[in-house]
Amino acid sequence: MDALKVIAADSVKAELPAFEVGDTVRIGVNIREGDKERVQAFEGTVIARKGSGISETFTVRRVSYGVGVERVFPIHSPNVKSVEVIRRGRVRRAKLYYLRDRVGKAAKVKEQLK
Repeated sequence: MDALKVIAADSVKAELPAFEVGDTVRIGVNIREGDKERVQAFEGTVIARKGSGISETFTVRRVSYGVGVERVFPIHSPNVKSVEVIRRGRVRRAKLYYLRDRVGKAAKVKEQLK
């Protein structure tokens, strides 16, 4: 197992911002269309973080045209170009799956005031 960690250490990103569950983030995702590449923004609330090391992922949820959209991003993926924290959320859970059942203002996360 230690040999795998040594090999995976080359792919780990060091310049990631500190974000947690409940934060609203904007992710720059690399999109390939044929031979062209572009960076597309995906903004939403982080509802889960899973795993550790090279296989760590986070789930982002947003409502687009009245439909809930969730995407799972590997933190250390080369397709994730940037992660920008828009606002900090104040939550008391590690997973915010209960937001899936809520609509409107009830689906909002309170902002953390510091």
